Amino acid sequence: MAIYFYSARAEPYGCFSNFSKHGFKVGGVWWPTSEHYFQGQKFAGTEHEEAVRRAYTPKMAAEIGRDRRRPLRSDWEAVKDEIMFQGVLHKFETHAELRELLLATGEEEILEDAPHDYYWGIGRDGSGKNQLGITLMQVRSMLRQQK
Repeated sequence: MAIYFYSARAEPYGCFSNFSKHGFKVGGVWWPTSEHYFQGQKFAGTEHEEAVRRAYTPKMAAEIGRDRRRPLRSDWEAVKDEIMFQGVLHKFETHAELRELLLATGEEEILEDAPHDYYWGIGRDGSGKNQLGITLMQVRSMLRQQK
């Protein structure tokens, strides 16, 4: 049976959301959520990256990251999936309880039930790419191999 998630507050799989408050370090820098990390990497090496990292909430981090008045890195479309993978991997490597929950999903399909997102989620009609769900399943596979 497929596993659906969306809201960070929903149990038990809300922690699969990039908005869940499970931070991690990358290169000695603390990121409060995987959303902060993902959005910040749109501006890697600039003052905009730090503005995203310091955002009070993941929603605010997303708003800053989506602000096209800020200079998006030129290779973003080519690197965004790998950056998401790295952020999600760091999150699940850092938090043992999340890692165990993810591994406990077995081989079930994981779907981000985001009604307005047809790239990271499945969209309102289920036809979306579900790239975040795919990323979670890739991380699950990698973590299983590390066990």
